[in-house]
Amino acid sequence: MEDAQIGWIAAIIIGGLAGWLAEMFMKSNNGIFMNIILGIIGAVVANFLLGLFGVILTGWIGYLIAGFIGACILIAVGRAIRR
Repeated sequence: MEDAQIGWIAAIIIGGLAGWLAEMFMKSNNGIFMNIILGIIGAVVANFLLGLFGVILTGWIGYLIAGFIGACILIAVGRAIRR
């Protein structure tokens, strides 16, 4: 049975990658530390929102997808607030 949770080091690496992908997609300039934060927090946000619709993403790929989606949402919200 595979554990759905990933370790902290993996969360940082995958979160950084998800944040970087979101940064490229959204054409923003955040820096590596902000990318990691956006990816990790974005994964939590996206997993919550997707859970409301009955979608559950697990494992490394699921965390990467959720981190990307959530980071894009957070970047969009940040842009809306700054305007």
